[in-house]
Amino acid sequence: MKDLMGKAIWDYYHNENSEDLQTETSISELDELPVDYLFRDFEEMNGLEQKALELSHGKVLDIGAGAGSHALYLQNERNLDVVALDISPKSVEVCQLRGIKNAVCQNILDFSGETFDTILLLMNGTGIFGSLEEIDSYLQKLQSLLNDKGQILIDSTDILYMFDRDEDGGVYIPAEGYYGELDYIVHYKGESEDPIKWLYLDFNTLQNAVHSNGFAIEMVMQDEDAYLARLTKK
Repeated sequence: MKDLMGKAIWDYYHNENSEDLQTETSISELDELPVDYLFRDFEEMNGLEQKALELSHGKVLDIGAGAGSHALYLQNERNLDVVALDISPKSVEVCQLRGIKNAVCQNILDFSGETFDTILLLMNGTGIFGSLEEIDSYLQKLQSLLNDKGQILIDSTDILYMFDRDEDGGVYIPAEGYYGELDYIVHYKGESEDPIKWLYLDFNTLQNAVHSNGFAIEMVMQDEDAYLARLTKK
């Protein structure tokens, strides 16, 4: 991994001539992602993120923390004990420089030793699952990190709207696999990251997966095709 996302976050924080990130997927064209978007404060976050932060309580694990904006708000404004976790070394360094007391560079599947009252997976948190066949291993890992009365707050988007429709309203989707399984590519300053598997989940598919892994689930909030869900142990 070239850690291009981390490099962009690092450059922006240090005023080192940062440029916008560019992202694309296997079903969408190149799109600009301004790096300052990753440094938003609470008032600039979308409704799903704000709701998740308001619902957070106890000891919190922020998975895919990025530049640390969610963790920083919970630590400084809500006075919660937060662990910011990311696989990007540069992002974790910036989290630490921004004042996050506990920032860890590690893959969630390898992380252990603590349990939490709230686990956050935001900004399409289901993405890290990669594919439908990997969901079970991630959910079982998350369950092992969750206190008995804890909660997982996770968001995603049903991307069915991105596919063409016929005149009768039928949707043209791939014949093989699940339509939310995409290749995701990041570009920064002329470099390209290797494609990673990224998963967008409709609510019903997520619901079926979590039920088979010992969780209850509720839809907390919906904003057009995006939603925030809350998972708890049965």
